Amino acid sequence: MGNGEYTSLVDDPTESPAPPVPEPTPTFRVEGPRARPVRESPFEPIRKFLRRHGRKLWWLHSAYALALGSGVVAFASKGFERARMLGASLICVWVLLLIFFRLFSRGVEDAGSKREKVGFYVITYAIKNLYQGLLFFLLPSYWKSTTLGSANSWFVIALALVAVLSTLDIVFDHYVMRYRWLASVFHGVILFGALNVFVPAIFPRTENVTSLIASAAIATIGVMSLHLRARELKSKLVWLQLVTLVALLPALAYGARRLIPPVPMYLAHAAVGPSEMHDGRLQMEVTRVHTSALPALIAVTDIGVPAGPGSNFRHIWKRDGEVVHVNANITARAEGASVLRLRSGLKNITTQEARAGNWSVEVETTDGQIVGNTRFTVVE
Repeated sequence: MGNGEYTSLVDDPTESPAPPVPEPTPTFRVEGPRARPVRESPFEPIRKFLRRHGRKLWWLHSAYALALGSGVVAFASKGFERARMLGASLICVWVLLLIFFRLFSRGVEDAGSKREKVGFYVITYAIKNLYQGLLFFLLPSYWKSTTLGSANSWFVIALALVAVLSTLDIVFDHYVMRYRWLASVFHGVILFGALNVFVPAIFPRTENVTSLIASAAIATIGVMSLHLRARELKSKLVWLQLVTLVALLPALAYGARRLIPPVPMYLAHAAVGPSEMHDGRLQMEVTRVHTSALPALIAVTDIGVPAGPGSNFRHIWKRDGEVVHVNANITARAEGASVLRLRSGLKNITTQEARAGNWSVEVETTDGQIVGNTRFTVVE
């Protein structure tokens, strides 16, 4: 402005006009049919609840099964004649296992569709309930026949563990029934244990060792039948294997007879004393005596035989675990319909044998099964 020039605030008319701004093109939205809201199934809340808490409910059901098993124990304790009811349960569980092994050879993995999975759980649920009834029925008989601290204690412990496993649904469905060999062993133990009680209930006065061998043979056939198909029975090799197992496993059971309680018999009462009454009971029961009283000491044991007398017995006198004297083939005196009273003494004991120590009188069958014992202390 100092040089006399002016700047116009008006646009120069010689300049080209700005291009016009295009008007926005109107857009149109085509709306389709509105989606109808999906109505929730009335069972959907139940499904959601089961998906969220299903595992907890299975464990809760296991606790219920354990409580129900306790009721079966109380029922079984009321009388040995109820053991005859085991036959129906054994047949039912065998039929269900036949179906299971044909449909689900690898457990739940073979259940592909939803319907097959439902079938799997329905069959295993029925098998579990039958197993639980059998096992909790057997436990009182085996407990009464077990001599705690002896070699046959392990069997009742194993049976109790199997009973608890049968109530654990998740373990049973996903582990026991997943492997054919494990399911077979599980079934074989239960079948043998049940037959060992069932056979004397059907055939009273059967010797325990005879019942033991027969139970092992039948259990072997029962387990093998789960794996064999009708067409395989045409093979001589299959028959040879079957006959071999039926001969071998009962022989093993006989060899392990001291490890198995002599059900259904049990030790009702046992004691030692210096004299007896006219009915065979002791006038005095002692637990601590002097060495000079040993020759006059008498052992009296009452054996419960709910299936009737079928075995012979012996008394084995031991000092600190070593055999001192054996009274074999003791004459039993019947006390009522289901009790035998056995008596033996130490009249012929030598001075060298009559020493202080921890003594016991063990009751065995002449075949070597442990029935029970009584303990006492000898001092000088």
